[in-house]
Amino acid sequence: MIERYFIEQGMKKIRLEEYFKKELNRAGFTGMKVNKTPLVTRIVLSVAKPGLAIGKKGKTIRLLTEEVAEKFGIENPQIEIQQIEKPELDAKAMVDKITALLSRGYSWRSVAYRSTDDIMNAGAQGVELVLKGKLAGKGGRKRKERIAKGYMKKAGEQSYLVDFAKGDAYPKAGAIGVKLRIIKPDVEFPDKVKISELIK
Repeated sequence: MIERYFIEQGMKKIRLEEYFKKELNRAGFTGMKVNKTPLVTRIVLSVAKPGLAIGKKGKTIRLLTEEVAEKFGIENPQIEIQQIEKPELDAKAMVDKITALLSRGYSWRSVAYRSTDDIMNAGAQGVELVLKGKLAGKGGRKRKERIAKGYMKKAGEQSYLVDFAKGDAYPKAGAIGVKLRIIKPDVEFPDKVKISELIK
């Protein structure tokens, strides 16, 4: 019975996240944190554009609060909006931007290289962007392109420290899958030793 309870709670969280993703797509929703207390359920939403999430005079956030209580049966929900300080260092925010540009018909090459440059210029230690699908336009074969810059960790237990997101773009030529990995500036890997420390 305990396992069933946790499974139900997990499914509820997934449905809630999908709901916010749909409703706050234009606001650049990237994720949420839920903290339940005896009095309220505090839901913190991370977005790139807080103004769109809050709405004029708080109208959007009020409607979201009412719908969350009604649709998901959450008692006393309290929604807070948290702005992403550097969207270039958030894998989900960047994947949403890349898929939006590709879907509007922009060249995959210019979008990919510009995006990876922006990520590295924002201070990332490393970035890996993989595009797979109809990159060559109508009539072209499906293919895979990988752009990597800086340091990247892909295997082992420490790979969980890498921010990862994926998405799909749908330009006229055909679907393109996007996978993005970012190592943020403040991430420290236990097995990565600085040469200056060895010289001491």
